[in-house]
Amino acid sequence: MALSLLVACVAPAVLFYVGFRLTSVWVAMFVALGWSYGAIAWRAVTGRRTSGLLILTASVMTGRTLIAVLTDSTYLYFLQPIISDGLIAAMFLLSLASASPMVARLAGDFYPMDRELSLRPALRRLFGGLTLMWGALGLGKAVFMLWLLRSQSLDTFVLVKSISLPTLNILAVAATIGAAVVVARRENLLGPSSLGVVAVT
Repeated sequence: MALSLLVACVAPAVLFYVGFRLTSVWVAMFVALGWSYGAIAWRAVTGRRTSGLLILTASVMTGRTLIAVLTDSTYLYFLQPIISDGLIAAMFLLSLASASPMVARLAGDFYPMDRELSLRPALRRLFGGLTLMWGALGLGKAVFMLWLLRSQSLDTFVLVKSISLPTLNILAVAATIGAAVVVARRENLLGPSSLGVVAVT
């Protein structure tokens, strides 16, 4: 998981900032996009599985870059992920009112889970808490980034965005994994082999 985050999220952000500082925002867009497609191609050539996160990142960046080029607007390039963060955060927070918070719907992708297991009180509390955390984080990021984009220079916006967003995402993922491991241990869901998998990812 750490490697997937590094390749899909951290590396493009760093390359974008370097490209932006050394050349221009337009070059930076294509450098970051080129990294994503290069990483996908490298994994295909070497026979390695491409992570869903990398494919998602490349798809989103392609859409952002295409819209920016067609409209000749760097503002729209930076505005799009802010809107996306806000909409996704709203989906997470609204799902708390349902019987199945968003994290509960995604949990099966990371750990085999039947209905009986997912209904355990400890897991339901975990899913609700993590859904609230990710929703609040996404909403906070969207509001802060919108303010930053509208009130600060492009240099300041890119610098703060390049540092803060990858850092916040990594911390949130670490907190999610940590909370899940604690609850899983209490519920006797992690055997020695599972712990090895968690350590590797």
